[in-house]
Formats: sequence, C-alpha cells, structure tokens
Amino acid sequence: MELLFVRHGQPEWAREGTPQMDPRLTELGERQADLVAERLRERGASEIISSPALRARQTAAPLAEAVGLTPVVIDDLVELRLPDWSHLSLSEVAVQFRAARSREPQAWWDGIPGGESFRAFFERVHAATLRMLHERGVCRVQREEAPIFTMERDLGRLVVFGHGGMNTVAMTVLLGMPCVPWEWERFALGHAAFIRLKAIPLGPGYIFSMRSFNDAEHLPKELRTI
Repeated sequence: MELLFVRHGQPEWAREGTPQMDPRLTELGERQADLVAERLRERGASEIISSPALRARQTAAPLAEAVGLTPVVIDDLVELRLPDWSHLSLSEVAVQFRAARSREPQAWWDGIPGGESFRAFFERVHAATLRMLHERGVCRVQREEAPIFTMERDLGRLVVFGHGGMNTVAMTVLLGMPCVPWEWERFALGHAAFIRLKAIPLGPGYIFSMRSFNDAEHLPKELRTI
C-alpha cells in the first residue's frame, strides 16, 4: 500500500486586490495540476481523496478525469482555518501574518487570533487521518506506542490532495513524529509536490516508511512555486 499526499497547485490568494479565503487555482496552478495528472496517469491510483477546499479539489480534478475516479472529499482534511480576512486589504493581511510570525514559539499553538488554534487543527487532522485509514481496513494497533498498523488488504495507491500544513501533520501522525505548530516551516512542501509513504511489514503488522518528500520532478523548474 502506498499513500501519496499531494499539495494543491498555486492558489489565487488575491483577486483584484481582495483576499480570497477559499481561493481557486491560478493559471500556473492549473498547469501544475495537469502535470500531476500526467505523472500519475500511468502509475495509476486506487482511490483519490481530497480536502474540501476549492484549490485542492481543482488540483485533484485532472487526475480524477484521467483515471476515471470520483474523488472522496473528507471535510476534516482542510488546512488550518484562518480568520475571515475578506474585508481587509492585502497590506492589512500582511501585517497580520508578520505579527503572527513574530510571536514566541509556544504562542504558535494558539493559531492566529480569530482562527483555528493549531492544537485543534492537529487533533482534527490526526483523527481524520486515522479514521480515513480505519474506514479502509487499516487500523492502528492500540497496544503499541509507535504507530503500527494492521491491514485487511493491500489498498494500492491512495492519492490524497491536501495542503502544506495538513499533509505534513498527517505525515507526522503516520510516522510517529512529534508535531510542532510550525510544520509549514519545518517541512516546506511546494505547490503540487508529493509526499510518498509506503506501508512495509514489521513484525505482525505494518509501518509507514517515507520514500520521498517534496517530490516535484514532474514540474519544470520554472513552474515550481512555494
């Protein structure tokens, strides 16, 4: 079994000077999504899963069409929920981000005032990741401290279209790594880049082994963005 986490393509965070809270892809982002599909068309996918965010669903669409699958949308795999900044100017949004980045490390757990706390975000993604697998017959062994799983059958390749933070939090959950509220900084994942985890046997169960991170070989250098 293989889990392929794909970050969405480049989003249009601002349109005509107005912040977009659920942005669509830019033209470049759409091209990145097409290249994801081109790379994975031959490799195939047994199932496509997506965040509900428009940018993730648009990134998943070309692959879904190419392999004839309908993406399964899991609401709790959406990115950290930000405050509603749609009434602010772009410069005011920039001020908010600068203020958030200048806080003491422990304060990052609280998220940005008015938005979701990182603690709540981590708990949401943690639960959604394990639930996603459990519903498909991949269950964590509760008596083991490290994440070891049982598997009813080989699920093939599950392709999950998500976000920079969401994908890396899910990765830490499956690898048994401690999470920090600056996952976007610790594990920088480019637009339309891959995280590939493979389930391998260990004792009576399976563990997830990282085989690649921030894999963007399908994107020419001039089309790589972060």
